[in-house]
Amino acid sequence: MHRNDDIDPSVPPSGAGCASCLAGDGPGWWLHLRRCARCGQVGCCDSSPSQHATRHHERTGHPIVQSFEPGEDWFWSYPLKAIVPGEPLAPPTHHPLDQPVPGPRGKVPHDWKARLRPPPGPRLRT
Repeated sequence: MHRNDDIDPSVPPSGAGCASCLAGDGPGWWLHLRRCARCGQVGCCDSSPSQHATRHHERTGHPIVQSFEPGEDWFWSYPLKAIVPGEPLAPPTHHPLDQPVPGPRGKVPHDWKARLRPPPGPRLRT
């Protein structure tokens, strides 16, 4: 895979869950997680109520995220609206296996499916 200046493979993730949700911004739960490939900020996906990963991109200009879900290693470019090549990031590369999806445990409402947002653009597993 090629080197991309928008990807810093040395930066670890900010934590095991969406940093903004855990800090109290929004309802506090997410469907899936995304990790900023430049700074490591973990945010919630566009189907989640708060869409913190996209908001991080809009605020910082950091253009690329990687899935922070077990078994997924794809990178997404917000400017290109496409999957792009990347390189291995510093571990861990996904949230803890015992963390539920959606998460975090104890914060997900019983009607969570009704609260999901349709993601913009192409239909990816979000």
